[in-house]
Amino acid sequence: MINRILIRIKVIQTLYSFLLVEKQFSIESNPSAPTKEKRFAYSLYLDMLVLLIKLSREVERRRGEYPLAQTRFISRLLMDERVKSLMLKYSSEPFPFDGIVEGLAQTVKDSGVYKSFLKDLDRDVPAAEEMVWTNLLNMVIMPSPLLTSIIPNRVNYTLKGVETMQGMLNRTFSNFLASQDNVDEVVRALEQSLDKARELYFRLLMIPVELTAMQERRLDDRRHRHLRTDEDLNPNMRFVENRVARLIRESPAVNAYIQKNRIDWMPDDHLLMESLLKAVLESDIYKEYMAAPSADLNDDCELWRQLFRKVIFTSPVLLETLEEKSVFWNDDIDIMGTFVVKTLRRMEEKAGTGGDFILEKYKDEEDAAFGRQLIYAVLRNKETYRRYVDEALDGANWDKERLAFMDVVVLITAIGEILNFPKIPLTVSVNEYIELAKSYSTSKSGSFVHGILGSVIARLQKESILHKQ
Repeated sequence: MINRILIRIKVIQTLYSFLLVEKQFSIESNPSAPTKEKRFAYSLYLDMLVLLIKLSREVERRRGEYPLAQTRFISRLLMDERVKSLMLKYSSEPFPFDGIVEGLAQTVKDSGVYKSFLKDLDRDVPAAEEMVWTNLLNMVIMPSPLLTSIIPNRVNYTLKGVETMQGMLNRTFSNFLASQDNVDEVVRALEQSLDKARELYFRLLMIPVELTAMQERRLDDRRHRHLRTDEDLNPNMRFVENRVARLIRESPAVNAYIQKNRIDWMPDDHLLMESLLKAVLESDIYKEYMAAPSADLNDDCELWRQLFRKVIFTSPVLLETLEEKSVFWNDDIDIMGTFVVKTLRRMEEKAGTGGDFILEKYKDEEDAAFGRQLIYAVLRNKETYRRYVDEALDGANWDKERLAFMDVVVLITAIGEILNFPKIPLTVSVNEYIELAKSYSTSKSGSFVHGILGSVIARLQKESILHKQ
């Protein structure tokens, strides 16, 4: 029942909410009122950050494999504008530590810290990369004679300045770790949101049960009032005895869910049910159904299909109530409404077979795992994916400051799906996220996401990072 379209929507909503308030990683700022010593420490600090990047690109595990360069810390450094500026600067002029990069890379490669890091990677330990750069800096890089022999040659060198620089680097690592995403928390939020969508499905299914029961009580009250008409004594019971309501009420799956989750429109939403019943009774759909010479299960199902589409789902009172109960339900009602209508079709198809017509939560295990896997893929690689987006923006001469944050979330999620789910056709992923951008961002977002995704895909295919066409 919960399909990949809905899962993508929920992933986008969850990531947007989380990333919007995420503690942002940043490197140290230039000290205010700097002394010579502070200027020395900060200049050395920036060059050390560049050195870490260069080392990550030099330490090769196997041909073409650079595990340190793939760490999230390096990815985040490469997103910082000051670091970008320095990397550009040192692409055209000598880097102060160029002479020791190769030797220091070998020292790192031979170290126990690096070897332990590789073992954790091979065992797929989730926290494998969390402390690797802190430990490499303090236990391998800073004590290296290669480094300690070259730093004293810098302008304004002092031993205290070196200590200050090392403290700045360690604060940078702490800042990075503090900004690390609690992936499990995000996954829990996603699962909770999907569970709420499932709840909405059952709540909508219970509306025919509640409305027919309410109408039955009203007809019974009329039978017992003092002044009764023939219609009061012999009412048309077709609506009350509608087979759809009875089958839903008797469904084991519905009863199990309702009892476990204590779902009940009454008594908190009694006014809503009265409003819906009034709208139903006044509708031409109801009147034509009641006036027909007879009605079978197909007629009963068609009645509720039409009532859901034209009366219930368009009720402002229902939409307002759903919004009060869950911030996501107004977004979910279109998809859940489609599933409710599909359930009515299944009810007809399974009539007399004894099979339950209620839709399963997920089609299969792959769909059940899809949202969780997509969240993990995006959060663990979002700096890399954001860099792909930024570099595509550079090529398109687009002002990054004008980029809607929702567009960023849609794009990095799309890239996460494209790179991590080889079974999903490329065109399916692209088209789905273009539609999501149209629905959840600005009026121009669909064409914008289309263009940027096209640029990123072309680059990834050219670099043999993406193999599907």
